[in-house]
Amino acid sequence: MSQTDTMTLPGITGQRIIVTAGASGIGLSIARQLKAQGARLAICDVDEAALDRAKAELDAELAIPADVSDEAQMQTFFRQTADTLGGLDALVNNAGIAGPTGGVEEIDPADWRRCLDICLTGQFLCAHFGVPLLKSSGGGAIVNMSSSAGRFGYAFRTPYSSAKWGVIGLTQSLAKELGPDNIRVNAILPGIIEGPRMENVIADRAAQKGVSHEDMKAEYISRISLRRMTPPDDVADIVAFLISDAGRNLSGQSFPVDGNLETLG
Repeated sequence: MSQTDTMTLPGITGQRIIVTAGASGIGLSIARQLKAQGARLAICDVDEAALDRAKAELDAELAIPADVSDEAQMQTFFRQTADTLGGLDALVNNAGIAGPTGGVEEIDPADWRRCLDICLTGQFLCAHFGVPLLKSSGGGAIVNMSSSAGRFGYAFRTPYSSAKWGVIGLTQSLAKELGPDNIRVNAILPGIIEGPRMENVIADRAAQKGVSHEDMKAEYISRISLRRMTPPDDVADIVAFLISDAGRNLSGQSFPVDGNLETLG
């Protein structure tokens, strides 16, 4: 469904929801969808210009610059969310980076650590500070952003793939741990998503393989059964479903949104 023709999902209106990296890309699509469903939003992002634009568009009650890998910044963000929204009902762990492209012997260990810090440790920190708020609300939902790289090996993208596999383990572990507190935890596995970030990934891989951008893009699309990229709005729809009452018995699951991506390089 498009966000110009949004189906109303039960139980989202009035929910207090955090979306990390909510100012652009998939995060902005998610925030738009949740806003259209009547949610109250707190978003963070490292891009302050994009954050200003998103805050104005979404009429978000809280929108602050913050890096999910920074413990102090996350502690402040969650405290401000509690003060501004009066609590928390759902957390969307969307923030992530593509990480470096290269062979294992070429990747700088600092780039490896940075990728894991943002893509995996950032989600842990958000859960660390968010779960007490969810418990105080009587339960809620956490949606973690993994990737198709979290179910396939991904040659020359080992930091990203490793982090996204880690997100699956985090999701399943938290689902077991938090289920008795009425907190549902699921993961989304986007595939080849339309947008600048994927175009940059394709460009890096094309350069690494010594082929044209167009040929590399065609190779990526050839691995998708439906032979098309996935729009960010399609990911947002599934996130909203999982947060809504329609997803009230879904927890510990991983949901690919990828047109049946058959493999990664």
